Amino acid sequence: MVESLSPIPTPAPPLDLATGALEQVAQPSTPLGILHGMIGVLFVSFLTTLLVTPLMRRLAVSNGIIDVPSDPRKVHKIPVAYLGGVAVWLGVMLGIGFSYLAPDISLKLPFDMFETQQSRYDQVQVPSSILIGMFIIMFTGMIDDVWHLSPRLKIGGQLIAAAALAMQDVGTKVAAAILQPIGGLFGNSTLTYQIPLPMEFPFGIGTEVHLDLIYWAGVVIIALFVLGACNASNLIDGLDGLCSGVTAIAAAALLVVALVLASVDDGRLDSARVVLALALLGATLGFLPHNLNPATIFLGDAGSLLLGYLTITIVLSLGDTGRTQLVVAGLIIYAIPIIDTTLAMVRRKLAGRSMSDADDQHLHHMLKGALGVKGAVFALYGIATVFAALGIWLTFGRVRVVMTVAFIVGAYVGVIAIKVARRQLAEETAAQRSAPVAPAAPGSPEPPAPPAPGPKRPESSPEPT
Repeated sequence: MVESLSPIPTPAPPLDLATGALEQVAQPSTPLGILHGMIGVLFVSFLTTLLVTPLMRRLAVSNGIIDVPSDPRKVHKIPVAYLGGVAVWLGVMLGIGFSYLAPDISLKLPFDMFETQQSRYDQVQVPSSILIGMFIIMFTGMIDDVWHLSPRLKIGGQLIAAAALAMQDVGTKVAAAILQPIGGLFGNSTLTYQIPLPMEFPFGIGTEVHLDLIYWAGVVIIALFVLGACNASNLIDGLDGLCSGVTAIAAAALLVVALVLASVDDGRLDSARVVLALALLGATLGFLPHNLNPATIFLGDAGSLLLGYLTITIVLSLGDTGRTQLVVAGLIIYAIPIIDTTLAMVRRKLAGRSMSDADDQHLHHMLKGALGVKGAVFALYGIATVFAALGIWLTFGRVRVVMTVAFIVGAYVGVIAIKVARRQLAEETAAQRSAPVAPAAPGSPEPPAPPAPGPKRPESSPEPT
């Protein structure tokens, strides 16, 4: 049976030894009490991004770092500046920096500020590996916005950022809840092994190698999650305010989950997780006014990749104590980019196109045709809110009910999208076949005669779709 969160404990008020009466003090171990102690992170991130974004826009315009609407899939009609992602990065960094500089106000859980309850874990600040990964992701995207990197180099930067997370065990225990029962069937629930070596090796290797299968499975999951989330956020960044708004909704839901986990003293990353969610929420809210239609600045790859990385980092941190169902809840919260990316892969496979080929059949393109830009964005905000509520609900239990509802909603969205894609593909094919053949120009050579009947040879290339 999947474990669910226990009710939030209410610690007993301390006893006044002088009077023998119970002291009436604030109980800080509630989600609202923790939010009150850390709200400065959100304020700093919001204000920084709100004020820095116009400066980055001016810098981008003066250096020609703009998005010219040369592609018919783009909805804007005039050039729009890039580098919005750099402003978001600065907002998140300063919000996290505030938690470092004012730990008594914003970082440490209120367990340590009152004598009513003590945390069972040594709370850690936001790990440096996350800060390193954020910079690598932002810098890789910024270079692509300015000079256009090859896809291999962009993927390489994302993998380096994922490796940084694994170095400090952020997300490496995600698979524990699944693999430990399997290991228990073979008498080794920890799935750790000591492999002897044929000889003694220098540099501390010794005569045996310690192999932790749960850790290495977590490393693989981190790499896949980071790659998937970064590119999913990049794909959904197709309408003004869409990626930043959907991420803000997801960050708000993840903040609720993080606060509940912190209130029940879930693990060492409780406070770091709350700080990350607050910083991400503040930065996206600060950027959104500049990015809503009509947008004056875009996230660019620097921003869309960063938002995907930060979101999936928070999701991975939910599994720090081995409760995989919390990671599933986080994925449901961020379901819109995941569904859109999955459908893009299916759609391009059905059309016989490369996975890297761009098209105009994403969820936001379909809705834009019927509702316009603003209508499509707010419709997706509503769908994202539904998934966010389902993810929060899953955190409190009722796993089968929530998973069933989420599957049904996702299936409806997926089937409708595939139907639309197939219909357009059929219409394009019919239009190509019915197109009249232009008459040959005078003096042009005669077309070659058709080949004589004979055995059909295989085509050298697939038929046009």
